[in-house]
Amino acid sequence: MPFADLGDVRLFYTDDHAGAAGPPVLLVHGFGADSHDWDWHIADLAADRRVIAPDLRGHGGSSAPESGYRPRELADDLVRLLDRIGVERVIAFGHSMGAVVVSALAVEHPQRVRALVCVDPGYGQTPDVAAAFPAMIEGLRADAYATALANDAWCYTPVTPPFIRTSHARKILATPPHALAQAFAGMFSGADQFCVRPAADEYLARRECPVLSCWSAAQSASAVWEAGLFKHPASTALSWPGAGHRLHEERPAEFLLVVKNWLTTLR
Repeated sequence: MPFADLGDVRLFYTDDHAGAAGPPVLLVHGFGADSHDWDWHIADLAADRRVIAPDLRGHGGSSAPESGYRPRELADDLVRLLDRIGVERVIAFGHSMGAVVVSALAVEHPQRVRALVCVDPGYGQTPDVAAAFPAMIEGLRADAYATALANDAWCYTPVTPPFIRTSHARKILATPPHALAQAFAGMFSGADQFCVRPAADEYLARRECPVLSCWSAAQSASAVWEAGLFKHPASTALSWPGAGHRLHEERPAEFLLVVKNWLTTLR
């Protein structure tokens, strides 16, 4: 079944190559997106691994409860999904907000995560960047679609394929306004947030598993910052010259090559 009823939420997911021998892979999309972000990668990864690709609550084909959009809550949804389909441990990929969620999964449920692949993560924002977030949160509450679409403009470079821009604009418009507003606020506000430094430093240093992080060109300084937080010796942070925020969609073959080579080193 492509849906899992978990009590307060119904998650859409796909589950490819369930009989594969390799460690299962969990693919988690970002803010205002859905699991179609991983269409470029699923077939390749599923050649020798089980690949689970859910839509987070409030996104894509999943239901949109009135609450439950903070990163730890979204991570708890994923634990319940993994329990439902009988998967103990995963290599968890996450893009943007998805990288925040899988990091929460690794910290709060370390026994469920073998390794992390974090793609231009939403965490690690500096205080000067975060100064704009209160206005963004208010804008999402007042006019979620206009605010989210305006914010999406920074995600691209002049060479980003136009269909990626169009695809993500449509995904934003398909996401319920309260999910957009609460998911963004959940990352960057409240006493338990861990996406803005220095709270990010303390929380992310608790990830004990290997981490591969891939940062866009605009965030190259963040790769240096994150490298100082790693605990596992196999962890590495890379900066991708010329890449936009959705580098895994812009350059899927290159992304898969880098990730698969890194996963080989873990063996």
